[in-house]
Amino acid sequence: MTELYRSIFMKQKMMRKVLYSLIPVTLGSIYFYGWRTLVLMAVISVFGIFTEYLFKRKSNKKVSEAVLVTSILLTLTLPASTPFWVGIIGIIFGIVFAKEIFGGFGHNVFNPALAARTFLYVTFPEPMTVQWSTVSSGFPGGFARYLSPALDTITQSTPLGILRQGGEMLPLRNLFIGNTSGSLGEASAFLILVAAAYLLFTKTADWKLMLAPVIGFVGIHSILLLANVSSVPSPLHGLLSGGFLFMTVFMTTDPITAPKQTEAKWIYGLLIGIIASVIRIFGIFVGGAMFAVLIMNTFSPILDEGIKHLKSSKRKKVTA
Repeated sequence: MTELYRSIFMKQKMMRKVLYSLIPVTLGSIYFYGWRTLVLMAVISVFGIFTEYLFKRKSNKKVSEAVLVTSILLTLTLPASTPFWVGIIGIIFGIVFAKEIFGGFGHNVFNPALAARTFLYVTFPEPMTVQWSTVSSGFPGGFARYLSPALDTITQSTPLGILRQGGEMLPLRNLFIGNTSGSLGEASAFLILVAAAYLLFTKTADWKLMLAPVIGFVGIHSILLLANVSSVPSPLHGLLSGGFLFMTVFMTTDPITAPKQTEAKWIYGLLIGIIASVIRIFGIFVGGAMFAVLIMNTFSPILDEGIKHLKSSKRKKVTA
């Protein structure tokens, strides 16, 4: 089995560390929603690997381990009841149009998992925004079932849905531990923070790219609260609701699509936090974080080049 794996995949230590960090989030998703999480993840991963293989076989290259990261991340951004065919379409779109069309791993401008999730969010709104599942609790939770029961969207809603409707905010404890419905990977802020701690400890992710979006998000929320703008939740409720933390930890820190210059990283992250907050509060989409990251993916190369140009100009002035 090991030899077969090595014959298919190129070794990427950084991607493997990201996979390790996703283990607690994945186990949490199974506990909250059932074993369908793993089945959906397996189906999406198989089609993701096969799609990339079709592009690599002509040049006799191996499939990148990054495709596993992309497949798992995409799965964790989906509702538990997402139809398999929807997940398959999403991963094929992400690999083809957000990765291989740019030349494969290391050349992509957009995060493939995020591009795939956004495509599905816009193209298939019903399974992506309405068909939620309830969260299991107690022992053994979702480990004893295939899929938790469907959420009654008439009498119940996700945390972001409640906030948008101006309803009573859920207890912070529920948002932190994971007793709230939503996409598979966003259920527990605690498990996301565990993954973040591992990525930072192993130096797999840049702390600046994690901290900057949080500062931007909390900052703009605080300003709007002070300005008495209606329907603005407390910064902490906004931070723990929805997929913002998940996007910050796993998408914003993507080393391929994020800027390389230190100053550019701060600008990039701050703007992601601000844009995500503005879209959530004033836009028609509650999933502001994914749009914010993709928007800033577009400007990442420009930020790097702009910072380099400024630094070069300063050096010339000093030596002149």
